[in-house]
Amino acid sequence: MKSNERNFIKRLKRQEEDALEYVVDHYLPLVKGVVYKVLTPLQQENLLEECMNDVFLSVWDNIDQFKGDAIDFRKWICAIAKFKAIDYYRKAGKSMEISSEHTDLLIEDSAEEALIRIENHEELLQLINGLEAMDREIFLMKFFLGVKTEEIASRFGVTRTAIDNRIYRGKKKLQQQAIDMKLGGSLV
Repeated sequence: MKSNERNFIKRLKRQEEDALEYVVDHYLPLVKGVVYKVLTPLQQENLLEECMNDVFLSVWDNIDQFKGDAIDFRKWICAIAKFKAIDYYRKAGKSMEISSEHTDLLIEDSAEEALIRIENHEELLQLINGLEAMDREIFLMKFFLGVKTEEIASRFGVTRTAIDNRIYRGKKKLQQQAIDMKLGGSLV
């Protein structure tokens, strides 16, 4: 029996290799898009490939933790890809060595900017995690996965205007939380 859209999750849980092949064949473009979006600033092609392989290995190793259907699986693999890519980005940022004697100012500035970007990214993820579940999913889909507003609206069964309103209110809430953090407030 070959894996298909109806049985690949069950077969993957039984550790059948054709299910992993199905996942790679059908979800590679999605995983590649998510990983590419996070790791492109590093300009290391080998890192992209390594991260994508690690995503599929993680799916294989952790499939028992997955509960849901094919739509949930799509969200799950996107989340794995995003967090693996962020981990790779952090590791690559930490491993960047700057020569202490021959540092060019441009290299120093770009390393500092990269560090600031990583810190800002982590703070943003903390802030987004403080949103309600639906708003959090909307923000992740819209701004991290690049899903169009119309598609998000159809997935949640609401109008485009409702999604736009949630994004607007969510942005205002995130902005206020960011201001509170800078003034010494907490996330909670």
